[in-house]
Amino acid sequence: MNADSHPDKLSIVVYSGKFDEVHYALVMASAAAAVGRPVTLFFTMDACIALEKPRPGEDPAWTRMPVNQGSGTAAERDAEYGARGIATFDELIEACTTLKVKFMVCEMGLRARGLENLPLRDDITIEEGGVVSFLNDASKDGAVIFV
Repeated sequence: MNADSHPDKLSIVVYSGKFDEVHYALVMASAAAAVGRPVTLFFTMDACIALEKPRPGEDPAWTRMPVNQGSGTAAERDAEYGARGIATFDELIEACTTLKVKFMVCEMGLRARGLENLPLRDDITIEEGGVVSFLNDASKDGAVIFV
């Protein structure tokens, strides 16, 4: 890649289980996809909770994620963001889906956190794989970001 060009793909490792950081990974993914770059989000470790299928009658799993700064819950922070005109967590998931962002979940990350039987969201396509699958999906002329 020469200095005048942009990465041809964005690959994001979403490791943090904190709401704010996962939210921002979704912001980066949707923005990159909106300007025409292919994007892969690779959820691992505590971030896998963001992809958990909601239980009947309960709030989405991401609402149980801790916030990074300040006080309050993920749901409260998300409502604050929406009130300020910032895309909410679900709006970002929808944007990523619409813009064809690829969602992957790490098999090792699920096992490491005892989540191997975690029911995953069925409103988005999620590919299960390992680090090798993620690295094979990344581009040699792309960018890899760790969140």
